[in-house]
Amino acid sequence: MTTTLLLPSIILLIGLVLLVWSSDIFIDGAASISIHLAISPLIIGVVVLGFGTSMPEIIVATLASLDNSPGLAVGNAVGSNIANIAMVLGVAALISPIIIKSSILKRELPILLAISFGAYALVLDGNLGVLDGIILVIALIFAMIWMIKANKEINPSDPLANETIQAVETLPELSMKKSIVFMVGGLLILMASAKMMVWGAVEIATAFEISEAVIGLTIIAIGTSLPELAAAISAARKNEADLMIGNIIGSNIFNLLAVLAVPALLAPSALDKDMLIIDMPIMLGFTLLMLLFALPRKGRAVIDKPKGLLLTFGFVAYLVVLYLRN
Repeated sequence: MTTTLLLPSIILLIGLVLLVWSSDIFIDGAASISIHLAISPLIIGVVVLGFGTSMPEIIVATLASLDNSPGLAVGNAVGSNIANIAMVLGVAALISPIIIKSSILKRELPILLAISFGAYALVLDGNLGVLDGIILVIALIFAMIWMIKANKEINPSDPLANETIQAVETLPELSMKKSIVFMVGGLLILMASAKMMVWGAVEIATAFEISEAVIGLTIIAIGTSLPELAAAISAARKNEADLMIGNIIGSNIFNLLAVLAVPALLAPSALDKDMLIIDMPIMLGFTLLMLLFALPRKGRAVIDKPKGLLLTFGFVAYLVVLYLRN
């Protein structure tokens, strides 16, 4: 590694570590504030935990767009969705078979697929513009309303309800004052670490003469998906399969509707051609594969180790394709 690349690489690595750490701090603080405000644990699970795990992607996308690097932001959104399914779900299934029991997840998976195809249809003209961003934000509002309403009406005996309540109960007990400090402090560190990652990533992309979109699809996407990976491994060990799938679905919905809307609104631009003909179709393929894997067979919906191996192998193959492409 040349001296020119040494500093950006170190800054990128430090930013990545701080991003993962501050994401947990932010979520703990936001969730604790919600508990103090007597918000339903199910709503905390959907909004706070779901939105919180996508906060790194949102901040990275915002800073990248403001730095006139929309390709990095778009790559982060699409790459994170690929990583959440192929890497996070694949690794979790290798640790322990994932048995999906919750009825609400079987409704959310088709919705995620529809949102994925809808987002792709928006950008088929090769541009991500302000109108696209407005449509994505409106869709996000409707999706949030539906998810909150659906979780309010969920049967208390549903496995997802029990696992979500247990997850909220295991959050650290913080005073209101400390919760605010955690949330604000975590957000500030998130912003600083995201800035470090964006700067380091752009410098590396420039030095290697590769597109910022590819950096967003790889280093940045994997880095911002690490909180989801840590949560998935923990959930797999605790047999909280429904909560894990719910987090992945929620995170991917936020990535498409919230994260993708950021560059559309802040830095409208033409999309990388490979993003349209390779990366987004691969994202759609993995989303469809997750839906097919989750379909009940013989009365059970199971994502077992062979399926986890297929997803993990698919992710590695995708990274090889990205490498060869550049």
